[in-house]
Amino acid sequence: MFIGFDYGTANCSIAVSDNGTPRLLTLENGQRLLPSMICAPTREAISEWLHRHHQVPTPDSEGTALLQRALRYNREEDIDVTPGSVQFGLTALQQYMVDPEEVWFVKSPKSFLGANGLKPQQIAFFEDLVCAMMLHIRQQGETQLDRPIEQAVIGRPINFQGLGGEEANQQAQGILLRAAQRAGFRDVEFQFEPVAAGLDFEATLQKETRVLVVDIGGGTTDCSMLLMGPEWRHKTDRRESLLGHSGCRVGGNDLDIMLAFKTLMPLLGLGGNTQKGTALPALTWWNAVAINDVPAQSDFYSAASGKLLRDLIRDAEHSDKVAHLLKVWQQKLSYRLVRAAEESKIALSEVKETDASLAFIAAQLQAQISAAQLEEAINQPLERILEQVHLALATCETKPEVIYLTGGSARSPVLRAALQQALPDTPIASGDDFASVTAGLARWAEVMFR
Repeated sequence: MFIGFDYGTANCSIAVSDNGTPRLLTLENGQRLLPSMICAPTREAISEWLHRHHQVPTPDSEGTALLQRALRYNREEDIDVTPGSVQFGLTALQQYMVDPEEVWFVKSPKSFLGANGLKPQQIAFFEDLVCAMMLHIRQQGETQLDRPIEQAVIGRPINFQGLGGEEANQQAQGILLRAAQRAGFRDVEFQFEPVAAGLDFEATLQKETRVLVVDIGGGTTDCSMLLMGPEWRHKTDRRESLLGHSGCRVGGNDLDIMLAFKTLMPLLGLGGNTQKGTALPALTWWNAVAINDVPAQSDFYSAASGKLLRDLIRDAEHSDKVAHLLKVWQQKLSYRLVRAAEESKIALSEVKETDASLAFIAAQLQAQISAAQLEEAINQPLERILEQVHLALATCETKPEVIYLTGGSARSPVLRAALQQALPDTPIASGDDFASVTAGLARWAEVMFR
C-alpha cells in the first residue's frame, strides 16, 4: 500500500489514491491534519519509547549510543516510559499547556532538520523524533485501511534552511529518509512540495499552462514555475516541466513569531527602560518567542537568562511587565505565546480586529491586535516571501499564466494582496490550502509505485 505523506512544519497529513482520486485519511479526532507537535516526560523518553514499545532498530553507533544514554537517564531518574508516554498533535499541546514545567514539548521539529552545525548526536536525536511521529502516523493510517503501508512519497521543501545550501538539504532529507525507513516504510521517494501542490492543481487543467506555484507552509516558502497539463500528468520524469524554482526558510511560523514579538511582548516589557532611562535589551524578548531557533531558545531558558530577568525586574521602570517575562521563563510558556499570536493571525483573516488573551501569564492580560498591526508586524518576512517569487521568475525568464497559491498561510488577505500587487496581471487560483500538497504527493505515489 502506498501513500502521499506531507511531513509538514505546521501539520502532518497522509493520503491514499482511490482510482486516481486522492483521499486524505484522518489522524486525530476525526481530523485530516495532525499538528506537528510531540511531547514526552523527558526528551530521553522518545528513544526508549521507540525501542521498548515498538522495537524500532538503531542501525548505527550514534543511534545506539543515544538509546543507551536514554535508558540510563530514565532509569536513574526513575522515569517509567509507557506506551502512552509519547503523545502527538493537539493531545501533546494540551498536556504541555496543563503542566508546561513537567512536559518536554516540541513544535515543528521539521524546522530544525537542516540547521547548520548539528552534531552527530543531535542528528540521531532528531531522527528519533521524526521516526516517532512517522511511526504514529503510519499506524493511524493502517488502522483505517486495515492494510500495511510500506511505500510513501514524502514531500520536502526546495530549501530546508536559508543558509547551508545543498549540504543542509542533504542532511535534512537524510534524516527524513532514515526515520521513515525505521518507521516501517520499505520504499521511500521524495517530491518537492510546491511541485506536489501543482500536481493536484494540474488535474483541473485542460491544456498546457505555465503555473507559478507559491506554497507558504509553516516553516518554508517554496515557489516553482511549472509546465502543467494533461500531457504531463502520468510522466514519471517531470524535470523538463520544472522551469524554475526557489525557496527559503520563512513561513507561517515566522509570521506568528513576528506578530508575537511586535504585539504581545510589549505587554511583557519589550521597549521599556530602566529607572535610569537606559533601554532594556530587546534580544531577551526576541529569544523568548523564537521557537524555531534552537540557540535562541537555549539562551532564553538558560540559568544566566533567569538571573538577567531578575536583575531587570529590579532595575526596570515597569518591573511588573518584566515579571511577566520571568513567568514565561519559569513555566516555559514560549509556545503558548506564539500560539496566541497564531490564533490572532487566523482570526484576522476574517475580521479587522481581535483580542489575544494572555491569561495564562496574568489574569486580564490581553492585547488588541488589528489587521493593520498584523500587516506592519509581518512586513519583513513578507518581503522575503516576495523575494522568492521574483527569484523563481528570474531563474526561468518567463511569466506565469496563473499563480496557484497554497499552504497554511495562503488564506491571509495580507499575503494574497501582496502577491497580487507583485504580479498584478496574473490571476491567482486556490485549492485546498492545507491538503493540496498531500493530495499531489498521493498522485505522484500512484505514478511511482503502481
